[in-house]
Amino acid sequence: MSNITGVLALTAALAMSGSAVAQAASPQPKPTIVLVHGAFAGSSSWDAVITKLTRDGYVAIAAANPLRSVAGDAAAVSAIVRSVSGPVVLVGHSYGGPVITEAANGNANVKALVYVAGFAPDTGESAFTLSGKFPGSTLGSAIVPVALPDGGRDLFIQPDKFRAQFAADVPEEQALLMAATQRPVTQAALADASGVAAWKTLPSYMIYGSDDRNIPPAVMSFMAKRAHAVKTIVIEGASHAVMVSHPDEVTSLIEDAASAH
Repeated sequence: MSNITGVLALTAALAMSGSAVAQAASPQPKPTIVLVHGAFAGSSSWDAVITKLTRDGYVAIAAANPLRSVAGDAAAVSAIVRSVSGPVVLVGHSYGGPVITEAANGNANVKALVYVAGFAPDTGESAFTLSGKFPGSTLGSAIVPVALPDGGRDLFIQPDKFRAQFAADVPEEQALLMAATQRPVTQAALADASGVAAWKTLPSYMIYGSDDRNIPPAVMSFMAKRAHAVKTIVIEGASHAVMVSHPDEVTSLIEDAASAH
């Protein structure tokens, strides 16, 4: 009887041990990637990046950024983040940078921030103040304003200047589509002062092009150094639409951030 009891106890112990090993070896879920477009773009600007992320086993969500105000836009993105039960990596392009910087606050599941030719503002800074910190932006001369009923102004890039200004390294046919489908940003949103800088407490990653005409590369370099970015990639000859023209490099950086955190 004692032998049978011993065998049963050993079997149970081995079963429990096997279960513990299986749990320990079980891979952690991959973070969900929430992608936030910036001004003069749309969610479709992430299409090639989403295709590659999905191929590599990630769930990607391209948030529809309202482009109305930093606080309001961040609240919309924050709601998406809160709907995800697991870890999240927030990715922001251009004006999407201030939005993810704000949206990360109060969401403990955000594990990293990736700035794709994106502003990484400190408290009190705006897209306007940062873009003028160093010379090189030609955006002002390419903009056309449209009056809004509330007295504000929407800003567009003039279609005939769109490719040279925003997407010089994107095939002409694709750039024409991007110009026709661009989404305007309010002038007020670009002047909005940012709140708490989430990059001070979250690991940040930066990628941008050396030929960016919207955000001068010197500004991107300054923000990357200030944020102590874990990794910074500069793509020679790339335009502001770096996620469209260089989706492989952008996807690789996002996956670096996701796997590290």
